[in-house]
Amino acid sequence: MSKPRRYEDVLAEDLQDPAEAAGYLNACLEDGDPEVFLLALRDVARARGGVAKLAEVTELNREHLYRMLSENGNPELRSLEALLDALGFRLAVTLKEAS
Repeated sequence: MSKPRRYEDVLAEDLQDPAEAAGYLNACLEDGDPEVFLLALRDVARARGGVAKLAEVTELNREHLYRMLSENGNPELRSLEALLDALGFRLAVTLKEAS
């Protein structure tokens, strides 16, 4: 019998695909809870090489990135844009569907 794979390992593997990562981030953003979105960003960052690598690419302080992605994080728009850009994404605004 093969050894079961950890959820975190499967998620990290899936998040290496840009389309999967974008879908994951959008789904977590739609949840409406900023903490859920920051957790998703943390997952994507981890899957894409970790915070240390992102700190190099974004030219943001590593400790700042850790704080930004923490449960109590509250990233500035500029920092969030830099992080998303380094991950290969961008912010977008869409129309809210009418109810």
